[in-house]
Amino acid sequence: MFSYLKGKAIAVQRNVQNRAFLILEVGGIGYEIQIPGRVAQGISMADEGLLQVFIHYQQREDAVTLFGFESLAERDLFRQLIGVTGIGAQSAIALLDTLSLAELVQAIITENHKLLAKAPGVGKKTAERIALELRTKLSQWREHTGLPLADVNSPQADIFEDLEMTLLALGYDHGEIAGAVNHLSQDSLLQKNPNADEWIRQAIALLSQE
Repeated sequence: MFSYLKGKAIAVQRNVQNRAFLILEVGGIGYEIQIPGRVAQGISMADEGLLQVFIHYQQREDAVTLFGFESLAERDLFRQLIGVTGIGAQSAIALLDTLSLAELVQAIITENHKLLAKAPGVGKKTAERIALELRTKLSQWREHTGLPLADVNSPQADIFEDLEMTLLALGYDHGEIAGAVNHLSQDSLLQKNPNADEWIRQAIALLSQE
């Protein structure tokens, strides 16, 4: 029904379940769109430009929900995930919040159940089922889209684990942590720094500004 919506970001709100919702005004109509928490972190109300959000439309007997994503690839992966037996939209959002797109695809293809199970609500059995049902399909999809490999066994993966555990202990949620990691990963100097304490220090400084 919808491929994408483009409009002015009016607000980002969280409901009692701590799910993030974007209010996007398009043609005088305000659309309420559920988005991953890390996407919410990157939206600025001060930005005067138009925001493009790729949409998945879900209709049930009791509700209609719009899910929004930064890219077509992210939306495609969400649709692949909710096609897995027993995986609902919220579990799919949690996976996209916990791991980057490349990390998530790589974890599924390599059957890294431990990494998949880091997402809230995704246990060992669920992680195994995701890998079983999607690994071949996603391997082909990754080649088609040109999505780069993520080295989930690199030394940096240990830094991210230390960073995540520290920030969780300080009370930050997975969406906030994923947003901080995504932002810090764009710093070329920090990328070369093997000191987890420096990553943690900069992440806390970043999150404290918000």
